[in-house]
Amino acid sequence: MAPNTPAILFEAQGPVPFPLAWDWQRRLQRRRLDDPSAPDALLLLQHTPCYTLGRGASLSHLGFDPVHPPLPLYRIDRGGEVTHHGPGQLVLYPVLDLQRHGGDLHLYLRALEDVVLAVLQELGLEGERIEGLTGVWLEGRKLAAIGVGARRWISQHGLALNVNGSLEGFGAIVPCGLADRPVGRLADWRPSLTPEQVAPLLLAAFARRFGLTLRPPDPEEGLGES
Repeated sequence: MAPNTPAILFEAQGPVPFPLAWDWQRRLQRRRLDDPSAPDALLLLQHTPCYTLGRGASLSHLGFDPVHPPLPLYRIDRGGEVTHHGPGQLVLYPVLDLQRHGGDLHLYLRALEDVVLAVLQELGLEGERIEGLTGVWLEGRKLAAIGVGARRWISQHGLALNVNGSLEGFGAIVPCGLADRPVGRLADWRPSLTPEQVAPLLLAAFARRFGLTLRPPDPEEGLGES
């Protein structure tokens, strides 16, 4: 069996405003584009409350005036519709050379679903896919939203797994454009779970699925705060 490929893991210690995390992703993507030998990287964090819209997302899925949103609202360069982020939700942003990982965006989406399904299995829960849709569900409730982007095969964005955060923010939108698919969180089935407990399961599942060995950044690989 081939040895795993090293990848840098950045873990934020507190909730991160979306623009800062987006800037971090773009810096890592630029690093990979400028230096093809640079390692893959992962960002694992929680966001301060906000909404994000994919490239072609419809404003009709917002239950508020986008000029005066109840929380910060960002249109970004990923696929998919509107979603909500906030504390208690784990967000994983892989910055990968997708040509090393199959070179197929649709297969990449399925691989991210595999990661979440593996985490649920570790917790004794049986998640499911829904044919024709992207994400992971449990007993009809969507636990994980997935939306990605790539530039010259270097990925951005990724997956958001609801652990124990408030779901109130989802009530002001049609999450992922699916009016008949309610949102859930792991704490609905495992009430004592925290993001801190789920994070190592998520990272381990991701590393296994993509054949990576995760390591902390060296000092010169830091991202700074702006």
